[in-house]
Amino acid sequence: MSEQLRAVDIARRLVTALLAQEVTDAVISPGSRSGPLALALHAADDQGLIRLHVRVDEREAGFLALGLAKASGRLTPVVTTSGTAVANLHPALLEALHSRIPVLAITADRPARLRGTGANQTTTQPGMFPGVTQTDRITGLAGAVRETRGPIHLNIELDEPLVESVSWDFPQNSWSMSRPESGVVHTIDDGPRTIVVAGDDADPGLAAVAKQAGWPIIAEPSSGLRGAPTSIACGRVVLGSRMIERIERIVSAGHPTLSRPVTNLLTRTNLPIVHVGDASTFPGVAGANVTFADHVAVRSPSPDPEWLRSWIQAGDRIQNALLDAEQLTVARDVWEAAGRGLLVLGSSNVIRDVDLVAPVRTPAPRVLANRGLAGIDGTISTAVGAALGHYGRAIALMGDLTFLHGANGLLMGPIEPCPDLTIVVLNDDGGGIFHTLEQGAPEYATAFERVFGTPTRTAIDALCAAHGVRHRLVEVDQLSAYLSRAPVGLEVLEVRVPRAGRRALQSVVSGLAAV
Repeated sequence: MSEQLRAVDIARRLVTALLAQEVTDAVISPGSRSGPLALALHAADDQGLIRLHVRVDEREAGFLALGLAKASGRLTPVVTTSGTAVANLHPALLEALHSRIPVLAITADRPARLRGTGANQTTTQPGMFPGVTQTDRITGLAGAVRETRGPIHLNIELDEPLVESVSWDFPQNSWSMSRPESGVVHTIDDGPRTIVVAGDDADPGLAAVAKQAGWPIIAEPSSGLRGAPTSIACGRVVLGSRMIERIERIVSAGHPTLSRPVTNLLTRTNLPIVHVGDASTFPGVAGANVTFADHVAVRSPSPDPEWLRSWIQAGDRIQNALLDAEQLTVARDVWEAAGRGLLVLGSSNVIRDVDLVAPVRTPAPRVLANRGLAGIDGTISTAVGAALGHYGRAIALMGDLTFLHGANGLLMGPIEPCPDLTIVVLNDDGGGIFHTLEQGAPEYATAFERVFGTPTRTAIDALCAAHGVRHRLVEVDQLSAYLSRAPVGLEVLEVRVPRAGRRALQSVVSGLAAV
């Protein structure tokens, strides 16, 4: 960093800049080079200006910041020391980049003169996160925030002495910054038979547009449009029916990634497609038939009631036929228990289960999921962060591999802010989703369990006990009753289910579309 300031003065400037950006929460991982930044943020926490969260695992710290930012919509910094600590932020920053979440990675660095030498914990940190907006100046932060929709990397060089006994005084928050919605409204004619495909974090304004025009909405659980008046049940399954042949135009929004039928539909080149977003949220290579827009409106709408009715009836028929599917009971009970609260969904089977059973056209919980790159890492920390940024009931649903992969999300100090959060673990001891994919076919059975099924036999109860987290093993038919009790603090409800039957359920679902 070019400013010739003491490390403590740089830290003071940083916190002042964060307060100017309406930051309310910050995450840090302990380290030496980042010492002055940690002390400054601790002082801001003491003064009631910024709520501080400390995690010893930088990867989980990154996902905690991601969850806080997803729930609040506010810029959320995560601070690390130099070296490999920085690299551990990469998974969370990739997810933030591909889902446009305002995470600010603040990485303490050795002076630039030490790069290329054998100096301890020194590497080239600028440019470590390709695609992520980067600055090395605190004075450049405000501009980066204005111009960026997504993560930012602020790399700060700090020279010794790193820590000094000083008085930390910061200005009180004076939140005057606003970022009004902007962009051009794309107005289209009402003529062709149109459906709306709503992916993760879709434009909520589409609900009113679709209602006005009579367009059915295929709404992924984390789209925010599940409760829209024209949303249809089991939309991705209905696309496997002959209904797809009647589509004449598509309006898509958000980041749809949940199913191949939707992706295949959006990559067709023989239908006009209007995507509310840009190429970074369109799930494929956009052809000449794709128009990108900031918002959509309809000129002189004259809805066709039969068009909407046919889609609603097709979806309701499929969902009703799945009411007795035992493999979907957990997802159904979790959705019902979430009510109007917060529901965080892991990747793989659980979000697809919810997609099949969650009611539509009714009040729905706020659903968050890491669909930017749809990985399983960091889901516990994302859920904890989201719950910390939410007021009211919070539930997370994830598979056992997702839970184990992010188990360090349970690792937090006894005085750290802890949400009231129930984590439901659907434990089928392995990668159940692979049973539904090509590699689940009988011809791959010899290799399947070892390289795809990957059973671990891990004792989740013992893992929770090691972290001091309450755990309860419940039967499927007990889950609803346990979810009716609001938790105090963090708790894990483990539901053990077999993986057998997953591929058969997939066949049943596909068969329903053909009826």
